[in-house]
Amino acid sequence: MRPQNVWNIVFRFARRHRLAAVGGAIAVVFLLLALLAPWLAPHDPSKIAMGNALRPPGSEFPLGTDHLGRDLLSRIIYGARISLSISCAAVAISMSIGVFLGLLAGWSRRLDMPIMRMMDVLLCFPGIITALTIIAVLGIGSINIVIAIAIAQVPQFARVARSLTLSVKENAYVEAAVSIGAKAQRILGRHILPNIFAPLLVQLTLLIPAGIMTIASLSFLGLGVRPPTAEWGSMLQGSLQWARLAPHVMIFPGLALMLVVFAFNTLGDGLRAALDPRLRSK
Repeated sequence: MRPQNVWNIVFRFARRHRLAAVGGAIAVVFLLLALLAPWLAPHDPSKIAMGNALRPPGSEFPLGTDHLGRDLLSRIIYGARISLSISCAAVAISMSIGVFLGLLAGWSRRLDMPIMRMMDVLLCFPGIITALTIIAVLGIGSINIVIAIAIAQVPQFARVARSLTLSVKENAYVEAAVSIGAKAQRILGRHILPNIFAPLLVQLTLLIPAGIMTIASLSFLGLGVRPPTAEWGSMLQGSLQWARLAPHVMIFPGLALMLVVFAFNTLGDGLRAALDPRLRSK
């Protein structure tokens, strides 16, 4: 696809779904902050300077400092890198596994029952409970958080992929491929997966903020990213006792978390409205 055509699609989407476009712009800003954190952060996010403790927003520290004198703006920028990298890695893993299982369940009647019953068992527990259980077993650490979130989100991708596969495999082109003896792997990879990718993309954008909230919740409880690493949940937890004396230490990390969740949720809603023909016709 030519770059000009891509920009035309983006502009058309932004014109029809303005709130989603705003969310997408905010999401892009946070992604750029995460990628360019070493160059954009004005200070070392872990440098302690007790002489600057709890300074309000000003020219030297635009968002103020925390109780250890660390620059809040720098910590929020690096926090975006931690939260988005862990969430995106976890969602990518869960999407790969969940879509694979969903395709198998939707295509094979023999595998449908055991796969989906296993997914139902995982869905019986809230995602945060599943993540807490896995962290309790594996221990605290970024890799274990990725594993915990990925396992918790696999059933959601699997159920979406299964339902879409059941619908698409009834189409004439799939039946034609079966009739000429095409292998199941080829049918799933060439005919079914490309036609169910759009709804899966919407699911992806909606589960990234869920992953970020899970990371923040685990860190707030002391089971996520360990200090002094900058992460929004741990920053909120550390700001509790100073919130009345210096409200900015809680407001700005909470605002960053709220904005990124709002951005991906509104972007996901807009993509769903744009890609779903039933919603597009209304």
